[in-house]
Amino acid sequence: MRGRPPGNVRRVSDVPVPAADPIRLARVQDAPLSVDEVLAAVGDPAAGGVALFVGTVRDHDHARAVRALSYSAHPSVENELRTVLGKVAADFPVRGLAAVHRVGDLAIGDLAVVVAASCPHRAEAFAACRRLIDDLKAQVPIWKHQQFADGGDEWVGAC
Repeated sequence: MRGRPPGNVRRVSDVPVPAADPIRLARVQDAPLSVDEVLAAVGDPAAGGVALFVGTVRDHDHARAVRALSYSAHPSVENELRTVLGKVAADFPVRGLAAVHRVGDLAIGDLAVVVAASCPHRAEAFAACRRLIDDLKAQVPIWKHQQFADGGDEWVGAC
């Protein structure tokens, strides 16, 4: 609703009431990921918007065919993931945040990462989710090892 509410409808304050702990799920695992689990983790009756990002293993990278891919992580990975989630929670009016990343050998099409943010409004949810995946890729110590169809391979820094 924009502007003045019609008739006898009264607008409720836009000030969000923070959830007890908006960080609902932060995990790195070697088992397949569940979009449903991540989505359920950020559910909140005060959230008017939920944004979800699902990263999948693609069959190419920089015009080279990918044959196989594996992720590995530093032992501090979950602490670093929680730090990233905490910064997003501090900067956005999130009701719930969740991030799960896969490690180990993955096949083309497998889910590599699933993140979600719930907020009072959609614009905030989109912005928080984008910031979450961008910061996760830049700051969380997870490394990707790609093997290419041409026989070459490549390690990619923090993903």
